This record gives sequence, structure tokens and C-alpha cells, in this order.
Amino acid sequence: MIKTKFNIVLYEPEIPHNTGNIARLCACTGANLYLVGKLGFSLSDKYLKRAGLDYWNSVNIKKYDNLDDLLSEFSNSVFYYLTTKSKKLYTDRNFKEGDFFVFGPETRGLPESLLKKYSDNAITIPMADGQRSLNLSNSAAIVLYEAIRQNG
Repeated sequence: MIKTKFNIVLYEPEIPHNTGNIARLCACTGANLYLVGKLGFSLSDKYLKRAGLDYWNSVNIKKYDNLDDLLSEFSNSVFYYLTTKSKKLYTDRNFKEGDFFVFGPETRGLPESLLKKYSDNAITIPMADGQRSLNLSNSAAIVLYEAIRQNG
């Protein structure tokens, strides 16, 4: 049984299937889900609902207009920014309950300005050379389960 509590942040997600899958991941792990900024779909989208199946009632999901509001509300928390543009591996970090994992839009990732501002906490999942990126929902699962593993 998973007892730790982490937070997944999707900044301007574009693909409803990914968000639905991540909502299901959050339901199964007890993680909170934060949707930030302009969404590339409606929250009533049939594909979003289908991907989340009957898990929607088990997800603590909140919507924020911008990332600054979320950062301000949780100013004492640690935020990690997932990107392919970092050399710092997610496996080299010691995650703690309450940490936030921020993922960018599927087609463009997190903004460069955000990654520069928070470069100390920009982390990556290793991949084979020449590959662009992993699927968003797979990336969220990889990092979240490492955090859960670290915290027993």
C-alpha cells in the first residue's frame, strides 16, 4: 500500500489521453494532480474521461491559471522540472513527501525561461542518443514511482 503523497504538475498539457492516464496514475498512487495554464483540450473531453476510466472520483485534481500562483501557494515545497535539456538525472535526487514534479506540454516541453530560473531542480530521465523524448504519462510514472520507492 502506498502511503506517501507527491504532486504531479502538468503545465499546459496538450493531449487528453496523456492527462487521463496521469490522472489514473495519481488515483492509484495517492498523488495530487495540478493542471496549470491553457489546456489543449476541454476537461469534459471524451478521450480524457476514457483514459482516466472510473478513477476520476479518486483524484485530487486542481486547476491553476498560471504556474506563479501554484509556486506562491506552495512556496515552502520543492519543485522539480522534468526536461530533456538537463544533464541532472532524476535518480540522483532524494525526493521527499510533498515534492512537486512539473512536466511541460508534449510538443515543446517546459519554457526555457523557467528551466533557466530553476536550473538547480531541472532533472531528466536518460534516453538513447538521438531520441527526442518519452511519452508524458510514461515519464510521470517513472519519476513518481522512483519518489515512492525512495520513501518506502
